[in-house]
Amino acid sequence: MREPNKSSKTASPAPSFPLILDIDDFKGDFSFDALFGNLVSELLPSFKLEEAESDGGDALPNGHLRAPSDASKYSQGISSPLFPEVEKLLSLFKDSCKELLELRKQIDGRLYNLKKDVSVQDSKHRKTLAELEKGVDGLFDSFARLDSRISSVGQTAAKIGDHLQSADAQRETASQTIELIKYLMEFNSSPGDLMELSPLFSDDSRVAEAASIAQKLRSFAEEDIGRHGIPVPSAVGNATASRGLEVAVANLQDYCNELENRLLSRFDAASQKRELTTMAECAKILSQFNRGTSAMQHYVATRPMFIDVEIMNADTKLVLGDQAAHASPNNVARGLSSLYKEITDTVRKEAATITAVFPSPSEVMSILVQRVLEQRITALLDKLLEKPSLVNLPSMEEGGLLLYLRMLAVAYEKTRELARDLQAVGCGDLDVEGLTESLFSSHKDEYPEYEQASLRQLYKVKMEELRAESQQISDSSGTIGRSKGASVVSSQQQISVTVVTEFVRWNEEAISRCNLFASQPATLATHVKAVFTCLLDQVSQYIADGLERARDTLTEAANLRERFVLGTSVTRRVAAAAASAAEAAAAAGESSFRSFMIAVQRSGSSVAIIQQYFANSISRLLLPVDGAHAASCEEMATAMSSAEAAAYKGLQQCIDTVMAEVERLLSAEQKATDYRSPDDGMAPDHRATSACTRVVAYLSRVLESAFTALEGLNKQAFLTELGNRLHKVLLNHWQKYTFNPSGGLRLKRDITEYGEFVRSFNAPTVDEKFELLGIMANVFIVAPESLSTLFEGTPSIRKDAQRFIQLRDDYKAAKLASKLSSLWS
Repeated sequence: MREPNKSSKTASPAPSFPLILDIDDFKGDFSFDALFGNLVSELLPSFKLEEAESDGGDALPNGHLRAPSDASKYSQGISSPLFPEVEKLLSLFKDSCKELLELRKQIDGRLYNLKKDVSVQDSKHRKTLAELEKGVDGLFDSFARLDSRISSVGQTAAKIGDHLQSADAQRETASQTIELIKYLMEFNSSPGDLMELSPLFSDDSRVAEAASIAQKLRSFAEEDIGRHGIPVPSAVGNATASRGLEVAVANLQDYCNELENRLLSRFDAASQKRELTTMAECAKILSQFNRGTSAMQHYVATRPMFIDVEIMNADTKLVLGDQAAHASPNNVARGLSSLYKEITDTVRKEAATITAVFPSPSEVMSILVQRVLEQRITALLDKLLEKPSLVNLPSMEEGGLLLYLRMLAVAYEKTRELARDLQAVGCGDLDVEGLTESLFSSHKDEYPEYEQASLRQLYKVKMEELRAESQQISDSSGTIGRSKGASVVSSQQQISVTVVTEFVRWNEEAISRCNLFASQPATLATHVKAVFTCLLDQVSQYIADGLERARDTLTEAANLRERFVLGTSVTRRVAAAAASAAEAAAAAGESSFRSFMIAVQRSGSSVAIIQQYFANSISRLLLPVDGAHAASCEEMATAMSSAEAAAYKGLQQCIDTVMAEVERLLSAEQKATDYRSPDDGMAPDHRATSACTRVVAYLSRVLESAFTALEGLNKQAFLTELGNRLHKVLLNHWQKYTFNPSGGLRLKRDITEYGEFVRSFNAPTVDEKFELLGIMANVFIVAPESLSTLFEGTPSIRKDAQRFIQLRDDYKAAKLASKLSSLWS
């Protein structure tokens, strides 16, 4: 509490206690409990004591301390009446309320005054802001006028600057023109006189300036001559002017030539000393003469790789070796790789020098790379690729056309790699790939013809080699074969799948070269089609020739059989010799049959190899050209048609050979008593006849190769035809004999044996024919009166049955002819 304000208390009655309330008591963290405690502390000591006990200290919440007498007063008032200070407290509270009301009035007054002051200040502030806004608007207007004025002054200054710059340029041009005219007059003095020129043109320290001026004078004089043309007699003034300028042009040309030669000499001297700075200075000056072409070409031409003969000879030796005539493609490939790497490294080193010396390094690199390809690489290729003649082919001992093609492929591939490496190093605007292609253009133009000629040469040499081997073996074993009367069919004469595979390998190599040389898909398809056609011709010719050779053995075996056909009346000795010869002919026939079946089998395998090769490697390359794929398929079918024709004829001969041997065996082994056994009371023989056994054994043995060699429809057609021929031969053979009932049973046994064998043919028509044979054999077994009902279910075989019935041994005795004719008519 503060000291009481005397002036504020005069109008109020004096309170019973000196209450002092100040506005500051309500500021900050106001606490009503603290205010109340301050008011009643004098009247209620017990309240002060409780506050002290609860707070644990002597300080009141508002900061006042208790009087030390409060405790004693409290202890004394315990015995007084209960709450005697009520009246005092009421009076105190009333006085406090009055003071609080007075304080509120004071606060309200102050607030009112503050509001008035704030209102006045706000009006003044608003007025000031309005005045400031007007001032700022005026300031902005002033700035805009100032900016417009500055812009106008700037434009005027720029125009004045342009005029001054133009005037200065004109003055400079005029000054330079005066100087040039003075120099031009010096050059115009007399033809060939360069001694009276200004020191500028002889000062080595001012060569660059002299070169620039000389070029300007020369350009001006040549332009003037071109503008006036050839002088005419009537135009005296022009003629004089033109003649003067012509003198100047001639002198300037001489001076420029002399200066250029002097700079080139200095450039060469610096080049030998590797003074790159001097070389760069000379190159920069020389760039004013024909854009520096002479300097560029001179630098490239003086490189050791183009003028050193030893380097060129070393190139040839590195690639071709010591014996150039016997160089192999693999060795050449390694040599080219080494040489081209060396060339690339050399060009890369030169590129570093060129970049440091010449103002336009890309142009110099273009000249350098072009010179490398046109001179160094061309010289090497000329020695490496000597195009052979297609009329007189090189022998295979010399490598043939194949060696040339392999060398060409190696050189082309490695040179393209070199071109890519040089492109990476840098060659300006030079078309390196196009230039590389031009190096091989003469070879690529005739490449397809050489590839086809090479394949034909390889085929021819291979056939000669096979014939020589066959002849050698034939000579060594021919005597033995002839003594036996059989044809010797050596394995070398047979069709070989290995040889056909070699043909395909040649073709694959040729196709790989086609891929290498042909950049366009259409061109590639054309080349591939031509190369594949060569393969078709080779395989077709090889297979057809092989089948024809196998057919020749069949024909020779047939001739042997016909040679030993005997008449009816011969001596026993002659018959025995003929039989022995017939056995030899049969052995030859069987051997030729097997040989032809092997040839057919290998032919099929060879055709399958070609078809697989076409599907895997050729067909996709033909797709870019419309119709090429279909045309190749048609060519493939046409090429194999000759082989198919030879195979068909040979298979017919095989059937003839087998049937001839079957007829021989039947004639030699079949006896009349086989089907007409005597009625001697002994049990009939139900075994197959010896002839049947021999025939079935022969067929089983000889057809084993046919079952292995033939497949699909070819096998089915062959076996069907063979079964039909066998059926016909057996029918004709049995027409020679007569049959009794026991003989009929034995015939039925033979038919069963034949039927079981031909069932392995899987030919339903043949099986049906042999089943009908078994039915017809019953005509020999049944009684005569039962013959009429025997064929009621199978009327189709009545005609053949009638022929069989006539072979019964009781045919005449039982008068079957009249009975059956009346019955079946």
